[in-house]
Amino acid sequence: MTDTVRLERNNHIAEVSLNRPEKHNAVDLSVFDGLARIGEALRKDPSVRAIILTGAGDNFCSGIDTSLFAGALSPKDINARILDVPEGEVANAFQKPAYVWQEIDVPVIAALRGATFGAGAQIALGADIRLAAPNTRLSVMEIKWGIIPDMSITRTLPRLVRSDIAKELIFTGRIVEATEAAEIGLVTRVTDDPLAKARTIAEQICSKNPDAIRRGKRLMNDSWTAQAVETLRLEAELQTELLGSPNQMEAIFANLQKRAPNFK
Repeated sequence: MTDTVRLERNNHIAEVSLNRPEKHNAVDLSVFDGLARIGEALRKDPSVRAIILTGAGDNFCSGIDTSLFAGALSPKDINARILDVPEGEVANAFQKPAYVWQEIDVPVIAALRGATFGAGAQIALGADIRLAAPNTRLSVMEIKWGIIPDMSITRTLPRLVRSDIAKELIFTGRIVEATEAAEIGLVTRVTDDPLAKARTIAEQICSKNPDAIRRGKRLMNDSWTAQAVETLRLEAELQTELLGSPNQMEAIFANLQKRAPNFK
């Protein structure tokens, strides 16, 4: 963990916060590294049942720290990192901080406010659910710097908005206000207190069978663009893993006995 990315735990819920409020949580190399390391650690932690992504201060993330364009890394260094995919990974060092949230088995909820631009938008898109304060503004802003978005956006944006909308956002880099973002699918909903709402949803998730929650996320992720023969088989395989398992039986008995379940 780095000072610019914080991890806090509350029982089975992990909260990951971008922590550069004086820089509007702009992403520098330490944030790239911190998000990737924390995400990978949570991915391997079986006690975690839900994750919340948020940012300290008034903004979720204003995008890339411009120091990266001003000599922190040379173009040669940047290109080398872009083309280097570590063994066993599918994402490079710049994609990992956004994509790792899709690699994690448990639901990830992003609580957004203020500027959510460029890299910040792509990190948010990596979450499963995005809750936005009314003052949230989103932008796929990379065109401002003469580049394309490349933090795993090919795995996230096409699943949320129509192709023509995705192209418009990428071509123009325009800022989308919270209400429109909800209308077109960039965010799940607008709420006055996204962090409080994220915590409520996380607690609801933690009250359900964790085995079913993990398989539910896998079912959606793996079947989204697959053929019917593959998705129907996946449904059947995942369901047979659950039926009769200890946590599934606990869900049944808790309902029949009108008590809170005790999942393991």
